[in-house]
Amino acid sequence: MYKDRGIIKWAPFDALKGFSEAIYNYQYNKGKKAKPVILEDQLEIMDYTIKKAINNNLEVMIYYYSDGYIKNFYSYVKKVDIIKRVISFENNVKLKIEGIIDVKLL
Repeated sequence: MYKDRGIIKWAPFDALKGFSEAIYNYQYNKGKKAKPVILEDQLEIMDYTIKKAINNNLEVMIYYYSDGYIKNFYSYVKKVDIIKRVISFENNVKLKIEGIIDVKLL
């Protein structure tokens, strides 16, 4: 008597425990980059851009470094806390000033 195994016959890839997770971690770590160095004049330009965005209620595109990757989002700047070194945005996102790489007005 022939009994069909159904989907079981296509499951040998996950036979090794943790193999797919190891491949995912390898690919994730392979794409990581070192944090770029921000020069003093770039910091002044970003400072000016953030001040202009706050005063004129303009939307900004923020590029920030997180876990080896450069990510971005756009929002309105709500508050800059110099003591805690954090910038708060309108969509309840808070970023450390050290992690911000670039700021552009939209």
